[in-house]
Amino acid sequence: MSRALLIVDVQNDFCPGGALACEDGNKVAALIGAWQREHAADYAVQIATQDWHIDPGDHFSEEPDFVDSWPPHCVVGTGGAELHSDIATELIDVAVRKGQYSAAYSGFEGSADEESLAALLQRHEITDLDIVGIATDYCVRATVLDARNHGYAVRVYPELCAGVAAATSAAALQAMQDAGARLVELP
Repeated sequence: MSRALLIVDVQNDFCPGGALACEDGNKVAALIGAWQREHAADYAVQIATQDWHIDPGDHFSEEPDFVDSWPPHCVVGTGGAELHSDIATELIDVAVRKGQYSAAYSGFEGSADEESLAALLQRHEITDLDIVGIATDYCVRATVLDARNHGYAVRVYPELCAGVAAATSAAALQAMQDAGARLVELP
């Protein structure tokens, strides 16, 4: 077994003060940073995904429906696209960026230096993933479901995830569990 920590989209625009803020974003960022440091030896690799928008087409809208279209967020070259300052970036082995020219929710839609997340995990001989991040009901959910579809054993720490809304986050966690991911409470 080789385990990786996959930190999904803990970026400034998804935290309070950002363009698409989750209420608990700052709290979760601090908890994830502490987890990274305390559990660094548990992981063969730590990976962060980032929304990384250049021109994502109709993913951005002046009148977003908050289902398929959103206000501009995580635009390359802005502070909103950067990882939250509480993330232990010195422990991140690679950043996987997604959504440059279209909508992308799952980390498996992204790449690092043209290497897909799936190829990166295979190269590191990863079999198990711990997945945390923002937003529980969107990008975390999509990444977990894709990880399960790729055959990875997945643990999700709900306390290390922040969602947009309680009801949709609960439904997302149930969908993850139904797909075979383990929901794990913090020790």
